[in-house]
Amino acid sequence: MTATAASPAAPTSQVPVRPVSFVGALRAEWIKFRSLRSTVWTVLITALLMVGFALMMASLLNTASTEPEMQEGMSSDPGLQALGLTGTTAVTLGYSFAQLAVAVLAALTVTNEYSTGMIRATFSAVPHRLPALWAKLVVVVVATVVVISLALGVAVLVTMPILDSAGLPVDLSDADQVRALVGCVLYLATVAAFSLAVGALLRHTAGAIFTLVALFFVLPIIFQIVVSASDAVWAEWVNKLLPSVAGERIISTGVTPPTLLEPWVGYGVLAGYTVALLVAAGVAWRRRDA
Repeated sequence: MTATAASPAAPTSQVPVRPVSFVGALRAEWIKFRSLRSTVWTVLITALLMVGFALMMASLLNTASTEPEMQEGMSSDPGLQALGLTGTTAVTLGYSFAQLAVAVLAALTVTNEYSTGMIRATFSAVPHRLPALWAKLVVVVVATVVVISLALGVAVLVTMPILDSAGLPVDLSDADQVRALVGCVLYLATVAAFSLAVGALLRHTAGAIFTLVALFFVLPIIFQIVVSASDAVWAEWVNKLLPSVAGERIISTGVTPPTLLEPWVGYGVLAGYTVALLVAAGVAWRRRDA
């Protein structure tokens, strides 16, 4: 009997698998970001809030300027004088409502992937993980800057004749007004980064949104009530150091009251919180399972 010799197995070629580069991760995150239905709706809502509230405020100021009683009340009210009403006050008014839309969209950029399980595919394509997080950050922040800048530009254009008639034009030669306009973009872009970090840390949509609403809306109201009712020093300090209360100071154009921080100092506090959260989110992404 003759034995049949087994033929040697064909050698298998090892194809090196290269992880996705940062540019590739950035491209992938941009595709995912613009593919979300929530992105389109949130962008539209943000723009409408910015322009709509600018028109509303400009119309109110114009009406006040034509009514002698209201005009006298505005000129004699020390509280309104301290606010430093300018054209940019009207143009940027919508930021306080638009920040919720920006925060939710930024958080959803991360939490949606955890809820659908897509995060596993993301981590498989980007095994080092951090480039994926930074790519999400770049996409969200750049998108926020573009949308808010365009919305502010439209708001300035549509309110210009109304504000000119009210005697409160947007004056780009006024350093405070320019700072408020630029600060509005900076503030909302930083809110987006802050919210993305919260989403990356909590990994749960409802939990992230609840936390952001509490930080940016509920707590400021509570502490403002406590400060006005009790004049407690500790409450005053907590209030002025809250993320939204500190950060939105960069959009103010009036006299800084002693209970609040100076504009750039306040923004620096918000930026510090954001950097700390992003570092914590980066550590969590590297160490936790998907």
